[in-house]
Amino acid sequence: MRCRPALVLVERNHILLMKYQYGTEFVYNLPGGNPDPGETFPETIIRECQEELAIEVEVGNILMVGEILASDKRDASVHLLFEGKIIAGIPILQADQTSAIELVWVSISEITKLNMYPNVSLELQDMLFLQKPGKYIGAIDQRWV
Repeated sequence: MRCRPALVLVERNHILLMKYQYGTEFVYNLPGGNPDPGETFPETIIRECQEELAIEVEVGNILMVGEILASDKRDASVHLLFEGKIIAGIPILQADQTSAIELVWVSISEITKLNMYPNVSLELQDMLFLQKPGKYIGAIDQRWV
């Protein structure tokens, strides 16, 4: 089972997402990645944001935990979303460090229109707009491209 910590960065009711293209489909995810050996989840997020976005971030509390169940074609994965903020720099995609094609600030009200990985846009909206506390959300119904 893989673990993928990610950072929820919100500024002016917009959330920072990384945009990927797979064939003719676009997929959006939160900044983060897979831990290196001996790395904590916050350390992973800090490193990934430095490498891929050229920013320094502060990682706060955990907001949400969900899992994508294993299938014949995919391994199981646990997704851990943390609150955070930029403490230095302006996000600039480092193309040599990621397969993402673009960084985008998307209105929180629009994220349900996107194919997100993990597919947590509704839960993020509830948490950010309705001030619902973070939680374990269980199995994530992920759309694969």
